Amino acid sequence: MHKEILLENIDKIHTTEMGVGRIKKNLGIDEEPVGYCISKLKQDNSTVKKEGKNYYVEVDDCIITINSSSFTIITAHK
Repeated sequence: MHKEILLENIDKIHTTEMGVGRIKKNLGIDEEPVGYCISKLKQDNSTVKKEGKNYYVEVDDCIITINSSSFTIITAHK
């Protein structure tokens, strides 16, 4: 259910300028982080749970935190 909500609002998913650096550093990636996180969300093996005001996307070896009202990617961790 939560994954469907995120997929229906995929065009609203974004991050802040500070989020870009934080996500790249935490995940150890060089690519554009919003596209990277969206591609992770779209994977068949990703799961999404909601706790409080945030969605937590768990896939492969990382957890991506997305605000449920603004669809802002707050952070991501391995």
